[in-house]
Amino acid sequence: MKMKKVLSAVLVTAMAASMAACGGNSTSTTAAAAESTTAAAASSENESMESEATSEAEETTEVAASGDSDWAYIEGKGKMTIGVTMFAPMNYEENGELIGFDTELAKAVCEKIGVEADFIEINWDSKEIELNSKNIDCIWNGMCITEERKQNMSVSDPYLLNTQALVMKADREDAIMADVTGLTVVAEQGSTGEGKLLGDIPDDETVVVSPSEFFAGVNYTPVDSMAKALMEVKAGTADLAIVDSVCALAMVGEGTEYSDMVVNMDNNFGEQEYGIAFRKGSDTTEKVNAAIAELYSEGVVEQIAAKYGLTDILIK
Repeated sequence: MKMKKVLSAVLVTAMAASMAACGGNSTSTTAAAAESTTAAAASSENESMESEATSEAEETTEVAASGDSDWAYIEGKGKMTIGVTMFAPMNYEENGELIGFDTELAKAVCEKIGVEADFIEINWDSKEIELNSKNIDCIWNGMCITEERKQNMSVSDPYLLNTQALVMKADREDAIMADVTGLTVVAEQGSTGEGKLLGDIPDDETVVVSPSEFFAGVNYTPVDSMAKALMEVKAGTADLAIVDSVCALAMVGEGTEYSDMVVNMDNNFGEQEYGIAFRKGSDTTEKVNAAIAELYSEGVVEQIAAKYGLTDILIK
């Protein structure tokens, strides 16, 4: 499927500079630690890039060598077990029903390929363990594509644009953005936001402000979900959260339960893309890619995106 990025007005504003140029205890980060971690991550990225050219062939070899078809396994069960965490607008409950963009898109894909969509809630930090142990068949939950994830799993074509956003109390925004030193920051454990804050995910050409440098000197506390991160800020147990912009823009602000909080994307921490993850070497990946391409041609993807206000950040 040929991909074309379409940015929403809010993401265009947040990313303008880059487009032109291109659960445990609190731990205190330092500038030196961030610099060291970033260097190590950059080295890791170089190694990943060297092996990327052969990754597709390796995946094919893995399937052939095992003699097993992941799709045959899923088809034999009659259902695809999909691992999710709860956050709007991707997967969330309303009036006792699981809804959201990813929820509806997954249901449409499963209907097209002839299996039932079976959703189960997972701990995001354990997502790869759940996948490889076959407790779930895929991760379809606003997952940012990274080099490490592409090395460890089979990842679909990207389908939605994202960046990282800061969320804080509205009446403290100016003071917080002026200096975050010593503040308590929360992020979902195992998330892209956490990876960028700690420097585990290296900066790329879309980054304007290095997140590991920006957050040097903060007190970082991981939490088990992005929804929990927002709750910590609201309760005053954290000063700010770093979460996906897709989540922040849907869950924070006027008309939400976080109406006293604000989303700030002034510091462009880089552009990400959402993808769906399957087991390494899975032949289900291309089957799902093909199904999504058909749903695009039928106008279904755009209809679902419009329902959740995501039309402008679809990757076509």
